[in-house]
Amino acid sequence: MSQIISITALASISPLGNNPKTIWENYKSINHCFTNHFLDHKQTFVAQLDEDSKTIVEELKQSDIKYKSLDKSVLYAMVASRKAMQNAGWTSNDVFGINIGSSRGATDLFEKHFQEYLATGKAQTLASPTTTLGNISSWVAHDLQSTGPEISHSITCSTALHALLNGVAWLKSGMADKFLVGGSEAPLTDFTIGQMRALKIYSNSEEQYPNRAFDLEKTQNGMILGEGASVCCLEIGKKENALAFVEDIGYATEILEHNISISAEATCFQKSMKMALQNTDLSEVDAIVMHAPGTKAGDLTEYKAIQKVFGTNLPMLTTNKWKIGHTFGASGILSIEMAILMMQHQEFISVPYAKTQNPRKQIRKVLVNAVGFGGNAVSVLLSI
Repeated sequence: MSQIISITALASISPLGNNPKTIWENYKSINHCFTNHFLDHKQTFVAQLDEDSKTIVEELKQSDIKYKSLDKSVLYAMVASRKAMQNAGWTSNDVFGINIGSSRGATDLFEKHFQEYLATGKAQTLASPTTTLGNISSWVAHDLQSTGPEISHSITCSTALHALLNGVAWLKSGMADKFLVGGSEAPLTDFTIGQMRALKIYSNSEEQYPNRAFDLEKTQNGMILGEGASVCCLEIGKKENALAFVEDIGYATEILEHNISISAEATCFQKSMKMALQNTDLSEVDAIVMHAPGTKAGDLTEYKAIQKVFGTNLPMLTTNKWKIGHTFGASGILSIEMAILMMQHQEFISVPYAKTQNPRKQIRKVLVNAVGFGGNAVSVLLSI
């Protein structure tokens, strides 16, 4: 990119917590965040928000009568966005854009409204406006009293990183100076879990680590769902208060072979990584935060793509899905958060059961990957 983009703030709410200190402490722990809950007619591992985060969300919900009818996905995004805006030092006088997407949107609320319609034959007055995908960014804009452009979208599991791409494009076009970007997901519902089981990708494991993300030798799928939201504040130019810089971006889309699959060597990832690295010596990339959802095909094809791009001199590889599960549309910025924390603390967070990797002396540049159903890949190169 001809002009650098600064990440001046990042905030999240997830099973790891809601502040950088707690989140980092949880990353350094070898324990995962999964607990058993009765979903889709059976005991099921999922990664819920921690108790402190649940309290914050409930307080927000009760703070305004209009917020009581909103879905969790909207509330999560509002909590994270308030913190990010405060951390960046933005005020309601600043004109900034908002692009917060979601793979599923108001899943929980939609299911409840639909069940009520089946039972009574009537839909509630607010059933439609509170379940549209666009109401995430709309309500965040309302809550922050923002007057800039607002965008919501779904590009399945690469949604949050596509929001970052959009923010970068707006900034570089000169149409905005600041953009709030990210993703939010609240998918821990019966029907969503049922859909994942129908695809035969949900974990049935009772092992110490039931989500075997980045286990390239696993014999069965092991994806588990998590919930949360993560957003970051983007500003054009190299800012003094920057947490990290977006050095370059890459994207690619594959021609569909199957509804959920990507090619054997993840051609989309090869293209997106090469695009993001076109101005960078590959030896300078110290780590990659992989998408690695915990499926046999998904993990292995991404790894093969990395091998194709980097050859035998691989960066350190990791993912956070063994710990917090797959948060669908929110996962990309949660991976950005992990990358920034590793660079800030100069400490690599490995996957506990993965093979030992060649350590790097420093962590100055990290590549973050995400891909959604249909091969919608995004790669973002970060530096400090």
